[in-house]
Amino acid sequence: MIPIVSIVGKSDSGKTTLIEKLVPELTRRGYRIATVKHDIHGFEVDKEGKDSWRHKQAGAYAVVISSPNKVALIRDVEKDLTLEEIREKLIRDVDLILSEGYKKDVQPKIEIFRKEKHKELLCTREDNLVAIVSNKTFDIEGVPCFSLDDIKGLAGFVEKRFLASKREKGEVSLKVDGKVIPLTPFVSDFLMKTIKGMLASLKGCDTPQRVEIFIEEPPSSSSLEGRGSRSG
Repeated sequence: MIPIVSIVGKSDSGKTTLIEKLVPELTRRGYRIATVKHDIHGFEVDKEGKDSWRHKQAGAYAVVISSPNKVALIRDVEKDLTLEEIREKLIRDVDLILSEGYKKDVQPKIEIFRKEKHKELLCTREDNLVAIVSNKTFDIEGVPCFSLDDIKGLAGFVEKRFLASKREKGEVSLKVDGKVIPLTPFVSDFLMKTIKGMLASLKGCDTPQRVEIFIEEPPSSSSLEGRGSRSG
């Protein structure tokens, strides 16, 4: 499962600037990073009059804009999605998701704090605060504090806490009907070795980096009968 870390802080604390510095440092270390920006006021990415805007105005539930070097998705949502829902529905093929905001979400948080602008921290350990970036020293047990310019130190913390074990050991995740099923270490290791063993015998699967298996069961006869009776 892709780890999520939220960069939080009060207004004008420098959340975007911190992400701008942290992303290239983690990318330099070989990781693929996705970012999520939370905007409670809403936003527009398809300009009025453009083809994508016209598609959406025509009533399309989802619009995809594709080019040789990037792709964008515009779609309706029924509510403000949590980070976990965004991860499960929209993001694939990355090592880490960094979000800006989402201070009320349950995901681990790194708070940026500037002593000249703020009086107290926004989060506590109970809010899943895992680190602080500040020009003031904080002494909170189990929550390291990094200076504002110590991007390498912060990246090292993120790598060790959220990425290193995944890169060294690999990861197995299981979803059934869209629900994530927790796996014990024994089951995870068994699935990993079994699938890798089978892939080793297939042409073109010598060094897989990501494997996805989908099993879709046909509807049971009882459910088909139920549908028939309702339609009748």
